[in-house]
Amino acid sequence: MTDPSVSQRAADTSELTVIIVSYNTRALTLKCLETLYATTRRTRFHTVVFDNDSQDGSAEAVAEAFPQVELIRSPENLGFAKANNVVATRATTEWLLLLNPDTEVHEGAVDSLLDFAKAHPEAGITGGRTVFPDGSLNAASCWARMTPWSMTCQVLGLAAAFPRSSLFNPEGMGGWARDSERAVDIVVGCFLMIPRALWEELGGFNLKYFMYGEESDLCLRAARLGYRPRITPEAEIMHLVGASAATRSDKAVRVAKARTTLVRDHWPAWQQPYAHLCFWLWIAGRRTVSAALALLPGQAHKERAARWKAIWQARQDWMEGYHDAA
Repeated sequence: MTDPSVSQRAADTSELTVIIVSYNTRALTLKCLETLYATTRRTRFHTVVFDNDSQDGSAEAVAEAFPQVELIRSPENLGFAKANNVVATRATTEWLLLLNPDTEVHEGAVDSLLDFAKAHPEAGITGGRTVFPDGSLNAASCWARMTPWSMTCQVLGLAAAFPRSSLFNPEGMGGWARDSERAVDIVVGCFLMIPRALWEELGGFNLKYFMYGEESDLCLRAARLGYRPRITPEAEIMHLVGASAATRSDKAVRVAKARTTLVRDHWPAWQQPYAHLCFWLWIAGRRTVSAALALLPGQAHKERAARWKAIWQARQDWMEGYHDAA
C-alpha cells in the first residue's frame, strides 16, 4: 500500500502535481514513473496515479515500486476527463501537469516545461515536444483548431497527400517539426501543464468528453479568456499514443464523436451543417475505398476494410456526438 504520510509530505512541499491516469498499462506506467523521477532534477513535485479499475495489477505494482506516489484506486473506469478532474480538485500545488502513462520523460523535460510556463503566463496552457520510441517526431503533441478549410482538406485527401504542407494540412501544422517555440491552438493532454488557478477558473475538463477532445475543448475555452497555449521543444517526452485504446476502430469512433462535439461547442451555428457533411463524406469515402481495395490480395486490405466498415456502421453514434454530463 502507498504510505499516505510519505505522499502527503510530498504534496505539502511541492509546487507541481503530476497527474497520471492509468488503465491496464502496468509496465508502461511503471516506466513512466521511473523516467519521471530519474529526469526531474529541480522541480518539487508530487505525483498522483489515478488507476481506472485496471485488471492487470497496475495499482499493486505502482504501490510496491513507488511508495512516494499517491495512488487512487477507482472501483470503476471514470474515463480520462473525470479522473483528471477528481485529482485536480484535491490538488493544492500552484501548477498541474497531466502526463500519460504511455510516455517516458526525457532529461529535464518537466523542469524545462515549468520554467517555460512561468516565463509565459500569457500562454495559460503549455506543452512540449513528443517523439516515438525510435526518436522520430510524433507531431501529435499539439494541433491547430478545426476549420471549414481544414475539414475540406481532410475530405479531399489533401491533408493525407501533403502532410508537410501548412496549407493543405493546417490542423497538423504541416512542415513544422515542433523544434521551435510557438503558439498553438491545442496542447494535447499527454503532456499538458496549467496553473491550478486557471484550471479552476475553467472548471477543469468538460465531463461530456469521456475520452478524446477534452484537451481541445479546454484549450479553446482558455483562448476565449485571452490565453494562447504554447509549445517549447526544450521539454521532450516519448509518447506511444493510444496504448490503452481497445481497438483502432473503437478509437476512431470516439475521436469522430469528440470532433463532432467540438464543432457543436465551438463553431458558429451556421457553419456546423458543413462540418457534419464533411465528417459523413470523409468516413463514407474511406469506407468505400477500403471496401474496393479489400478485393485485392492481402490481409492488410481486408483488415482496413473491416475497420472502416465498423466505423461507418457506428455513424449514428459519432454523428450525435457527446451530450452534456448528467
